[in-house]
Amino acid sequence: MCLSIPSRVTKIDKEANTAIVDTMGVNREASLELMEEGSVEVGDYVLIHIGFVMNKIDKADALLCLEAFDEIARRMDDDEQ
Repeated sequence: MCLSIPSRVTKIDKEANTAIVDTMGVNREASLELMEEGSVEVGDYVLIHIGFVMNKIDKADALLCLEAFDEIARRMDDDEQ
């Protein structure tokens, strides 16, 4: 099973067919090779697997997931103290 954290597209390099995405504050590059040309735009939320954007997701769903991840991280921090 694979867990993918929603990532927000911050930049697209059309020549290299890649996107820079922000995953909970961490920026990384992801390939757009598996996506239909022009289907991903800056500001979209996507799911990534092994360096490839696999699909685009709804902003509301992405924000809900990110909120849940934040809550899990806070609880884990509380447990460690």
